[in-house]
Amino acid sequence: MAEVKKTATTAKKATATKAATTKTATTKTVKKEAPAKKTVAAKASGASAKLTGATYATGKRKDSIARVYLVPGKGNIIVNDVEMVKYFRRPVLQMIIAQPFNITKRETAYDAICMVMGGGLSGQAGAVKHGISKALEKAEPDLRGVLKAAGFLTRDSRVVERKHYGVRKARRSTQFSKR
Repeated sequence: MAEVKKTATTAKKATATKAATTKTATTKTVKKEAPAKKTVAAKASGASAKLTGATYATGKRKDSIARVYLVPGKGNIIVNDVEMVKYFRRPVLQMIIAQPFNITKRETAYDAICMVMGGGLSGQAGAVKHGISKALEKAEPDLRGVLKAAGFLTRDSRVVERKHYGVRKARRSTQFSKR
């Protein structure tokens, strides 16, 4: 009796697999093509055409590095191909980035195109601010005194301390136990 049940179930499985293979063989799968993306070469050529004659500077803060290009313009700030207001949504971060332009009274004189990577949003905002300050100083050397007095040309060297051996975090140790 058990042998009859086994043969019946194996026969059902075999017919089910044959039916599945015939169904897949008869149905056609049509792949839809994705919309054409801009290639890296096309992007680079468009960016390089826009950035000819730009002033370049690198800004750093914590683990973030920002490459900043200053172009004479209307005061637009673009970060990673997105407007600054959309990339940095917190008003505090937007204020930090605008500080070099505000202190030098050049809010509408330059457009800033920034590529930033690494770290979090706060570190990235600090890196962009440092890069904009250095680029402004390169573009107009007479602004150096104003930027230096505000402390915008100095790289903030504070970074996260590494975790040490035998301790939970950089400084946090395990809870003391008497016994």
